Amino acid sequence: MKKGFLRAVSAAAVAAVTITCFPIDDVMASQAFVFPAAGGALAAGIGCSIQDIRANVARNAAMKSTIATHDKITKKDDETVEKVETPSSKAVNEGTTIDGVAVVGSASEGATIEITSDDNPTGKGGMNGGDDTELETEDVKTEEPANPSIDVKPEAQDVEEGEEDLSDQVIAVVDGYVNVRSMPDENSEIVGKLYNHSAGTWLDKQGDWYKISSGNVVGFVKGEYVKTGLAAVKLAAEVGQRTATVHTTTLKIREEASLDSKVLGLVANEDQLTVIEETEEWVKVNIEEGDGWVSKEYVSIATLFPQAESKAEEEARLKREAAERKKAQQAAARSAGGKKSGKSGGGGGSYAVSGGGLGASVANYALQFVGNPYVYGGTSLTNGTDCSGFTMGVYRNFGVSLPHSSGAQRSMGYAVGSLAEAQPGDLVCYSGHVGLYIGGGQIVHASTAATGIKVSNAGYRNILAIRRIF
Repeated sequence: MKKGFLRAVSAAAVAAVTITCFPIDDVMASQAFVFPAAGGALAAGIGCSIQDIRANVARNAAMKSTIATHDKITKKDDETVEKVETPSSKAVNEGTTIDGVAVVGSASEGATIEITSDDNPTGKGGMNGGDDTELETEDVKTEEPANPSIDVKPEAQDVEEGEEDLSDQVIAVVDGYVNVRSMPDENSEIVGKLYNHSAGTWLDKQGDWYKISSGNVVGFVKGEYVKTGLAAVKLAAEVGQRTATVHTTTLKIREEASLDSKVLGLVANEDQLTVIEETEEWVKVNIEEGDGWVSKEYVSIATLFPQAESKAEEEARLKREAAERKKAQQAAARSAGGKKSGKSGGGGGSYAVSGGGLGASVANYALQFVGNPYVYGGTSLTNGTDCSGFTMGVYRNFGVSLPHSSGAQRSMGYAVGSLAEAQPGDLVCYSGHVGLYIGGGQIVHASTAATGIKVSNAGYRNILAIRRIF
């Protein structure tokens, strides 16, 4: 009887000490309800001890720290910081319990780990138990390590499902071009050129150099001459061309996004059309007849940028252009006689061709056919032709072969920087259309079935490229 009385008194004393040392809120919040069971357990000589209570309070503190910091994302040195789910945070989020305790893992596992671009993990949070008591806890095994090595691309972009992620683009912003080198060193070999607003894919970063892949070129460009990450994404909206490439023989462009809608116009296979708007199944594009809709089933859509040119490609291009120019000049000289009239063969009036030389001869020859009909797929300068058939027919008269496609003609000859630099005879390329520059800010072109071959201001639509044949 006396022993039982002494045991009860001892239990009451321990309970009083527990209340004094460990606030009831902390003890109750441990979710293990340690305190209510402590008196009875100690009276029986079994169950929880003060060390157990300390352990539960410490676990509770670790849980609070983990919850408070786990979803926090910060910026460090202008690089993106990613959150990594740790065993403890996973247990908290999924409600995992061990022996009735809602927090698992060691103190180090209870931290939120940040991964930065320099691959150095740093921990936050941890134990706050009030003493150095070592807790024996059970680890939760995961397939992924708690601090994996991650290469974070500069200013990586978060995109919604179905959107195009352009954050890996490296876009040149230069006067002319920037050299692409074999190594991140200004004295290393030049392997190619990245022209202004041309783009490459981000591969790596070494110091202030970016390693890129563009076209057939893989090498390094100096960081000061390019935009990357989110800056590149913003620039891409201005300089990148959202394009729908046709993959059927004759594509019908409709006035509305419906197969029952009226056909606005027709475009040929491999033509590249400027995208204006997109839905889940349809895309709105710009053609000569106006803006219309086409099913995504018949086109592939991408944001296109000019690519780098390798050293070998540049040499081959210059050699080819020189040969084509020489051939075109010889052909033009033979056929120039008697074809310099600016009179329109179709009764379209007279138009002045500015400048002189071979290009002026081409422009004057083309003007003879103003007023003649437009026929989709046609190549006859007198009986009917479409836009690329018209330019093809004009240049054929001067011994130059062009493909029967406005998209393909966009890569013929060599680039002219702007309309201000254009000369008579240059090809002026638009979305799904091409015309011939005659000078004075004007083009002659086979426009539509309603208008036939006519003269227009060159800037009547957005110009995608200007190409000089000779």
